[in-house]
Amino acid sequence: MSLFQICQWLNDTAPATALRESDLAFPVVESIHVLAIALMAGTVSIVDLRLLGVALKKEPVTEVAGQVLRLTWAGFVVMAVTGIMLFASEAAKLYANPAFRIKLVLLALAGLNPLLFHSTIYRTVGAWDDAPRTPRRARIAAFCSLALWTAIIVTGRAIAYWRPAAG
Repeated sequence: MSLFQICQWLNDTAPATALRESDLAFPVVESIHVLAIALMAGTVSIVDLRLLGVALKKEPVTEVAGQVLRLTWAGFVVMAVTGIMLFASEAAKLYANPAFRIKLVLLALAGLNPLLFHSTIYRTVGAWDDAPRTPRRARIAAFCSLALWTAIIVTGRAIAYWRPAAG
């Protein structure tokens, strides 16, 4: 079974069809998805801005991160669940959408960024936790995070407008 056939099957399931054809459910799920992205990206941005030394310079990095972590995870879970629902409801159409494909790549990179950050430079956070200027690699990770989440939001919005070329 090809990837397109899997997308077509998913698209044709009863829950996906019901969501897609509902005048109320689809916009509600989409709105919840957007709010969850705002929650997750917003809380991530707070930590990123602290790492960049732009905001909360007097607060320890671990304190800032610790205060938003639950909200970040809550936003992520709701974003993922609603995103999967939205994808399923339009899987056949999204399969060929360039913006959707780019968004998936960006999401993978956005997932790798904190994995690399926490497995490398963050291991030494005790040495720079209170510093107004964090190590260069921490600032690079924060910049990449902000850039990736901005690009994810832009490509997510572009999905509605960017159609594959007629062939």
